[in-house]
Amino acid sequence: MTLTIILGLMGLGGQETILIIVALLLFFGGKRIPELAKGLGKGIKEFKDASKGEDSDSKKIEGKE
Repeated sequence: MTLTIILGLMGLGGQETILIIVALLLFFGGKRIPELAKGLGKGIKEFKDASKGEDSDSKKIEGKE
């Protein structure tokens, strides 16, 4: 439901939100959506870490992760 909240903040109503979700399902398929969401989440996490100056590779080397 986070997608609905985000789209609501962008000025889209319920019908537009449902239409976008249906279009995504038709375009990518139900099995591919979780993979895309996971990749997006990893990308956002890496961006946040980079903006803080943290490097995930150095965490792995030091054994902090």
